[in-house]
Amino acid sequence: MRSPILTGTLLSLTSLMLLGGCSGQGNYTREGVGLAKQRMSFLKSATEWEMGRQAFLAGDLEKALEKVDNSIEINNTVAKSHLLRGRILFELGELGSALKSLHSAEGYDPESPDTQYYLGITFERLNRPEDAYTHFAAACEFDDYNPVYGVAASEMLIDLDRIADAKAYLNGLPMSSDNAGIRQTLGHIAMINRDPDSAVGYFRDARLLAPDDTGIVEDLIHAQMLSGDFTKAERNITSLLKNKDFIDRTDLKLLHAKALMKTGRPVDARTIYQKMLSMDESKSDVQAWTGLANASYMIEDDRTMRKAASRVVSLAPMSPEGYTLWALAHRMGGDNIKALNSINNAIQRSRTDASMFAFRAVILRDLDRTGDAIASAAKAASLDPMNRGYQNLLDQFKAGRFAAVETVTE
Repeated sequence: MRSPILTGTLLSLTSLMLLGGCSGQGNYTREGVGLAKQRMSFLKSATEWEMGRQAFLAGDLEKALEKVDNSIEINNTVAKSHLLRGRILFELGELGSALKSLHSAEGYDPESPDTQYYLGITFERLNRPEDAYTHFAAACEFDDYNPVYGVAASEMLIDLDRIADAKAYLNGLPMSSDNAGIRQTLGHIAMINRDPDSAVGYFRDARLLAPDDTGIVEDLIHAQMLSGDFTKAERNITSLLKNKDFIDRTDLKLLHAKALMKTGRPVDARTIYQKMLSMDESKSDVQAWTGLANASYMIEDDRTMRKAASRVVSLAPMSPEGYTLWALAHRMGGDNIKALNSINNAIQRSRTDASMFAFRAVILRDLDRTGDAIASAAKAASLDPMNRGYQNLLDQFKAGRFAAVETVTE
C-alpha cells in the first residue's frame, strides 16, 4: 500500500506533466492555425487574381479591376497583382493610376520584363519616348530572347530620330538574324533611309521566317515597287489579292494596276481601274480616275482618257493632276496650244514639280518656241538637280538651238 504522501506527489507530478503537455500542444496548434490562415489568404488572393485575369482577357475591365483590388487587399506584396492592375487601368485610360500600379509591381520585382514592357507602353502613350525606350530596353535586358521587347525599344529610338542607333541595337540582339519581327523592323529602317534595295532583302528574310504573315508581304511589295522590281511586286500582289481578307482592298488594287503599268500591261491595268470605278464606293476615287487616264493614254484610248481627265478636274479642281492629264490628251490629239494652256494651269497649282516644267518644255519645243522651251527645261533641272534626265533634256534643247543658229549662219 502506497503512502498518502507518495500518492499525492505522483498526482502532482502527473498534473504538472499534463499541464506542460497541454501548454506545448496549445502553442503548436496556434502556430499551425496561423500557417493555415496564411495559406488560405494566399490561396484566396490567388483565386481573386485569376478571376481578375480571366475577366481582363474577356474584356470585362470593371469586374477585372474589382477582383484584382480584392486580391491586393488580401495580399498587397505580389508583383503580378499590381502588374495586372496597371494593365487594366491602362486599358481604362487612367494612365496616371496605371503608372502608379506598375511602379508598385516594379518595386516588388524590378527584374520582371513584363512590368518593364508595360511601363514602356504607358510612357509611349504619354508621348514620353525617352522613358518608354528606357523601360523597353530594360525588358529586353532581362529577356533578350523575346523579340517584342527589342523591337519596341528600337521603335522608340526611331521616334527619337536615332535611326542609326535603332539599327545597331537590333543587329546586336542575339536573335537578330533569326526573327521575322526584327528583320521586318530593319526593313522599315532601310525604307526610312531610302534604301529600298536593302529593305527588299530584309523583308524577304522576314517572309522566309514567317511565311504566313501577310503584313510582311505588304512591306515587301512596297519595297519592291520602290526598288523597281515591278514584276515580282505584281506577282506578290496577285497572290495577296487571292486571300479573302484582301480581295476588297482598294489600295492593293490601285497598286496592282500601277505594277501592271510598269510591266508594260496597260490594258490589264485599265481593266482594273474600270472595274473599280464601276462600283459605287469607288466612283469618286481620284487615284483610280488618274490611273485610268494614264492607262488609256498608254494605249491611245483618247475617249476614255478625256473622260477620266475631266472627272479628275471635277473631283479635285485645285490639284494639278487633272490639268496635266488634259495637257497629255490635247498633245495626243495634236492640239499643242490647248496642251500648253492645260499644263500652265497645272503649274499654277504646283510650282515646284519639276516634271511639269519638263513637260511644258517639250510642248514649247513642239510649238517652235525654243527659247521658252530651254527656260522651262532649265527650271525643271534647277528644281530637281539630282535627276539627270532633266539636265539631259536641257542639253538637248540647247544643242538643237545652237545647231539651228549654226545652220542659218552657214
